[in-house]
Amino acid sequence: MRALVLDFDGVIFNSAPEAYLVARRTYAELGPARPGRGRLPAPGGGFRASREEILADPVYRSFLELMPLGNRAEDYAVMLSILERGVRVDDQERYDDERARVSTGFLESFHVRFYEVRTRFQQEHPQRWRALQGPYPEVVTLLRRRSSDAALAIATARDRHSVRLLLEEHGLGDLFPDERLMDKETGRTKAAHLRHLQGELGIPFPEITFVDDKVNHLDAVASLGVRCALSSWGYNGARERELAQRRGYVVCTLESAERLLYNSSG
Repeated sequence: MRALVLDFDGVIFNSAPEAYLVARRTYAELGPARPGRGRLPAPGGGFRASREEILADPVYRSFLELMPLGNRAEDYAVMLSILERGVRVDDQERYDDERARVSTGFLESFHVRFYEVRTRFQQEHPQRWRALQGPYPEVVTLLRRRSSDAALAIATARDRHSVRLLLEEHGLGDLFPDERLMDKETGRTKAAHLRHLQGELGIPFPEITFVDDKVNHLDAVASLGVRCALSSWGYNGARERELAQRRGYVVCTLESAERLLYNSSG
């Protein structure tokens, strides 16, 4: 392995509470344009919800179950629409069917507004924004310890600005130079991210390991020939872990990640 490429949310950082709060505010602000039927109560308190309050929210727990099936910010709108309409979604095929029911125009509007809301949250309540997300300590320790063993890179559907803010906040900025931080502007898919990185570094795809917490992202890049690994500590459950194993992907826990990714005894 000459390059280790990691997704950001659900692999390096646990940021689901922040994404949920921003998604709920965005969905509420779009009002009558949203595709649901009013069963989802509007979130109260603006950006004042604490991490503990979000974790105790039953809607958040249902939202987490759907997160492995989405790809980009606009998928949060699909998830909230599913929850608002009370639809049962158990697999990727059913999720994709429900996504197709939501108009492209609404998804595009949600995507733009989501990042506007996130920026507003960052600027108006920076401490609250940071408090809703933080790195997995074990991952930070691993990346620091093995930083000289392979080029480290990030492939994320997030915006570069918020990723860079969080990396610097937690002293991780030096591990990921700008040319190895691929965000939503680099490409719409993880395959596009990996093609971009391969072109930049000139490393053959079989010598690149890609870690994500979503099986659908691994599926999207597997044909490139990269080694695929699922982070079981991210936004997935038994359904996704079993699927990843059936498809021959490495399934890592926080305890086994170093041994499995670096082929060492740790």
